[in-house]
Amino acid sequence: MYDVDINGNVLKADAEPGTPLLWVLRDTLGMTGTKYGCGIAQCGACTVLVDGQATRSCQFPIEAVEQSKITTIEAITEDEVGRKVVEAWVAAQVPQCGYCQSGQVMAATALLKETPKPTDADISDAMSNLCRCGTYNAIAAAVRQAAA
Repeated sequence: MYDVDINGNVLKADAEPGTPLLWVLRDTLGMTGTKYGCGIAQCGACTVLVDGQATRSCQFPIEAVEQSKITTIEAITEDEVGRKVVEAWVAAQVPQCGYCQSGQVMAATALLKETPKPTDADISDAMSNLCRCGTYNAIAAAVRQAAA
């Protein structure tokens, strides 16, 4: 049993050691906003914030987060930067199929928390999540809009 601080609430998660955080969020706690993509931490669909850092939860074991604060897409609008990112996402009409967007929003929020006025190179470096629909230009525009 693990005590995990998710979105400001300490929750008990019954999971085996080594269970990826993604499966604890989705299967144990029923928080399905974080998506499963590739399962090898490459696509970023599973991105959450662990102590403010964008983290790919599909390869992050539950025992590594017991002393950390986890933020998921379910609570991102409670954060001022996260709210601006979501508003920019909506204004720029970024999503197409939408599957990767929760991970994209989390990555953008982490970027803007660390670099409030990112350059295009900063955006390109930080936004390494994959989007099957190819919404990369709209994503970059939304990040610039959220930073304005």
